[in-house]
Amino acid sequence: MTSTKPQSETSGEAVLRATGRSRDDWFAILDAAGARELAHKAIAAHLREQQNVSPWWSQEVTVQYERARGLREKHQSLSGYQVSVSKTITAPLDALYAACADDKWRSHWLGEAPLTVRKATPSKSVRATWDDGATSVDINCYERGPAKSQVTVQHSKLADQRKVEEMRAYWKAALGRLAGVLTNGGAG
Repeated sequence: MTSTKPQSETSGEAVLRATGRSRDDWFAILDAAGARELAHKAIAAHLREQQNVSPWWSQEVTVQYERARGLREKHQSLSGYQVSVSKTITAPLDALYAACADDKWRSHWLGEAPLTVRKATPSKSVRATWDDGATSVDINCYERGPAKSQVTVQHSKLADQRKVEEMRAYWKAALGRLAGVLTNGGAG
């Protein structure tokens, strides 16, 4: 089986191309194996070990199966719920990263944001803990051209779908402010 991850979606066609079986075929196989009663790790292990599905695709098919069978909600992961928001900004990568990683410049678009940076990888990412001490924020920066960059924020370990939507609105507004800060003179 190929282990190639699809570019932007995991459509039924992508599942078929990558695994050699349709989504419905996999769901029938998993139903016959009693997967409705298994934990996520056990379902993925069955696909890897018994069905020779690559690690990435065994995870993807497992998540799709869990959602289809009502065992997992949209945005739900093993550690809670998560939301991801991204924005492409007219600014070079280094300026975008500085605006995300530096406390002073981050305050220009996040105010007194309740986060504590755990790790920062130059021109790539910022890993932080939200002030609740229970949720995590990953900020990833990508170059999209000489003066264009993309920022993606993933907020994980959220309590429920209501919190997902609350944080989606929060991060969309915050990234809009970030674009304004960078477009109106930069972060520094």
